[in-house]
Amino acid sequence: MEAITASGIDYTIFFYTPNIPRQKEYLLRKDDNIRFAEQHGVPFVDTDYDTDNWFARAKGMEHEPERGIRCTMCFERTALYAYENGFSVISSSLGISRWKNMQHINDYGQGSSAKYPGISSWDYNWRKGGGAARMIEISKLERFYQQEYCGCIYSLRDTNHHRKATGRDIIRIGVLYYGDDEPHHN
Repeated sequence: MEAITASGIDYTIFFYTPNIPRQKEYLLRKDDNIRFAEQHGVPFVDTDYDTDNWFARAKGMEHEPERGIRCTMCFERTALYAYENGFSVISSSLGISRWKNMQHINDYGQGSSAKYPGISSWDYNWRKGGGAARMIEISKLERFYQQEYCGCIYSLRDTNHHRKATGRDIIRIGVLYYGDDEPHHN
């Protein structure tokens, strides 16, 4: 939000995450986003928790790798929403994550926005100038919920498989927050 504001762009947060497999985690993430948007006076659009639609569109992509073609679905939905609601530019904060490929994120945004007249994608390197460190700093100050995987059930499955194979505990939803020394046990 700081980078977009500094660029002079008037923006709205579009919260589209029906790929999160558990409603508890969806609400943790959504509530943090709403709280932060309200603190900064940024409009917030919640597309609700439409998992049935997401799973129907993901059919056949269940075994695609993280960072793969399945990730384009959220960009396509964002571009469609922008087109239907009078927005001319889309972007994504996914590039802040060290686990994401910045070029893929930019390609997904460009490809999705090109499908709709008048829509473009703002490519921005969220990591530059200490962006990732700033994200961690803000997350700790705000005590945001700390997700440990991308979000979709297939990413959770694959991440937990990798964790088990390397002797690590599987992800426990809703227990890890930035700035905490110890996980919450709900």
